Amino acid sequence: MRLILIAAFGILSLASCRQAATESLNAAYDRLDRVPRERWQALAQKKIFFGHKSVGANIVDGLKDVLARRPDIALDIRETLDPAAFSGPVFAHSPIGTNKDPLSKVVRFREVLESGVGEAADIAFFKFCFIDFDHETDIGRIFDRYVELIDGLRARFPKLRIISITVPLLSEPVGVKDRLRKLLGRMPWHEEDNAQRNRFNEMLRGRFRDSLFDLAAVESRIDDTRKATFRKDGREYEMLYRGYTDDGGHLDREGRQIVAIELLTALANLSVPTP
Repeated sequence: MRLILIAAFGILSLASCRQAATESLNAAYDRLDRVPRERWQALAQKKIFFGHKSVGANIVDGLKDVLARRPDIALDIRETLDPAAFSGPVFAHSPIGTNKDPLSKVVRFREVLESGVGEAADIAFFKFCFIDFDHETDIGRIFDRYVELIDGLRARFPKLRIISITVPLLSEPVGVKDRLRKLLGRMPWHEEDNAQRNRFNEMLRGRFRDSLFDLAAVESRIDDTRKATFRKDGREYEMLYRGYTDDGGHLDREGRQIVAIELLTALANLSVPTP
């Protein structure tokens, strides 16, 4: 009986989340359509590099979804690390580093920029993945290395606009099986892992507030007045909204478009440094 009740509640909750996600997506497109056309024209002339892993691939798919619906946003999206690709306007992207090893992504981003991309591009950024951080991660050490990287790259490539991105989050456990596992104590670190990601994101917000794409804030926002959160040890933390994911971590079709729209808007509003 308890299993049946949990399953019924899960179905009703998921239906509600899906409806809210659709409404959020419609609102996101409304905001997108208010961006002046000249900003999209200016963005289409930029040379951009995005390093990522699986959630980043979701975001790239979301960009393609959005561009199919709004063809006036004319970006040339290509998977490449070749500096020659930056001879003209491009939105280049590529997987970088190894999941569960955040410093490998720090190192690989530097290598990509030093290969010639840093001299050729206008804008560059990479993202960590949710799997890079858990309750045992030394976030202070990772943050110090990250700051060292960004400061060094900005000094070396003063014409390049480098953006920081907050770490993506997980939702509440997905599905009846996962909910039961949590109830039975077999997912004891689920909330602490997410809290750790939140703590790292707060460090990023404090240090890079003027050049930050707040992915975690977008993932947790349900609408203009509500966000997905959980409480732990008297504190409130953000989590991925259940309506934006099918598996608890990666972005579904609605979620990836919402994130892509916010990223496009942020890029369109950037002022790229001039010589």
